[in-house]
Amino acid sequence: MRLLASKVALFAEALLAYRIEYSPDAEEHLQALTARQRAKALDNVDKKLTRQPAVETKNCRPMRPNPVAPWELRIGKLRVYYDVEDQPEPVVHVLAVGIKRRNLVRIGREVIRL
Repeated sequence: MRLLASKVALFAEALLAYRIEYSPDAEEHLQALTARQRAKALDNVDKKLTRQPAVETKNCRPMRPNPVAPWELRIGKLRVYYDVEDQPEPVVHVLAVGIKRRNLVRIGREVIRL
């Protein structure tokens, strides 16, 4: 009985998983990072944003109104900026990836004060 319950729970969880989509700008931003930074960002996006991306945690936070994105994933000095769409299907749109230095973020070739 427990095995069946755990299989049902895994199946339900798989149905609720969010699909990750990277904008063309975010793909360019990832290419501007080092291979190590890129791997770290992609791994954390897969681990932390496929389940409950719109729940505030220590590293996933809603942002004040800004021109980049409504949500931020913090990975050390790296920042992943994203939006969440629940309908018609659950999707996380990664809009930008940058490196935080003090109160500035370098996203691609731009430096933005957030």
